[in-house]
Amino acid sequence: MSVTQDTPRSASSPIGVHRVVEPAGASLPQAARVLDADPVIWPDEVRIAVETLNLDAASYRQLADKHTSDGVLDGAAVRDEVLDIVATRGKMQNPVTGSGGMLIGTVEEVGPESTLGLSVGDKVATLVSLSLTPLRITDGLSRWDGRGERIPAAGTAILFGRSIAARLPDDLSPELALMVMDVCGAPALVRRVVEGYAARGVTPSVTVLGGAGKSGSLSLAAARAAGAGRLLAVVPFEAEAQMLRGTALADEIVIADARSPIGLAEAVEAAGGPTTLTVVCVDVPGTEQPAILVTEQGGTVIFFSMATSFSAAALGAEGLASDVTMLVGNGYVPGHADYALSLIRSNADVRALFETRLAH
Repeated sequence: MSVTQDTPRSASSPIGVHRVVEPAGASLPQAARVLDADPVIWPDEVRIAVETLNLDAASYRQLADKHTSDGVLDGAAVRDEVLDIVATRGKMQNPVTGSGGMLIGTVEEVGPESTLGLSVGDKVATLVSLSLTPLRITDGLSRWDGRGERIPAAGTAILFGRSIAARLPDDLSPELALMVMDVCGAPALVRRVVEGYAARGVTPSVTVLGGAGKSGSLSLAAARAAGAGRLLAVVPFEAEAQMLRGTALADEIVIADARSPIGLAEAVEAAGGPTTLTVVCVDVPGTEQPAILVTEQGGTVIFFSMATSFSAAALGAEGLASDVTMLVGNGYVPGHADYALSLIRSNADVRALFETRLAH
């Protein structure tokens, strides 16, 4: 698709403020209610021809739950709501969860002042959230049945002067690479925290809530590679525990409800906890206080779930008299995409887990 204009645009903000429609003024794109998704780019922008959207887990779960009645998911209603969100807001930002996801596509046009290092024709994954990415859908999502997070799509997306994107690797399928890059901030931050403890002469034990999921399994792999001690994986069901059995990802597998403070605490204690570091990788609300309870005094909790209430976390730690450091997994650590991809390439267990999820 070719998009042209008579008068070149000349003044833009590298963080995308010029694309904010509502509220007008100083709002940043993520906080804005409406963005301008015009495919005509400014000099420092890049336009992507969209091929696949990947909704974040919390957002898709909320949409699926909303449109499920008597145990039956209305996929068409999910698709229609996603289309309505994008058409109304100029971006894919779930108004309930506030989250979005990411996309893959092909670079279609690069502004002359862009500093992202991309070229026309590059196949890329955006490493910034859809909740701040100007987005248009042009095919009505006709190839998507609404029954999964991954959405084949056609349209355009805009990257600002200060954005992040990664070229897709040649040795992995685009679908696998997208799954990995969607959660690549988690293992990179886990590695940083574990290495920080090691630098102080501490070998941290680690609990990962949601250890069989995408971000959870990568977090376990990163913790192991960074030199962590005992690794506990918490999963909600036997089926997910079975996915981890026979792998070297965790030393103990705990089946427990991560929303149950007492139940989780008792299960983790029976498995040798509490631990130095707890990583929350589940996409349901209500895990804040349970995560704090299974963390040692003086330990660290990393919240990677978009379902996290940070007021509940802060007040919960206060109410439990827990001296823990709480970190927000913001999705960006320098080198995070390359690191996550290196784990997939080098760790057969985590790669098999991802490929199993992709197959289903």
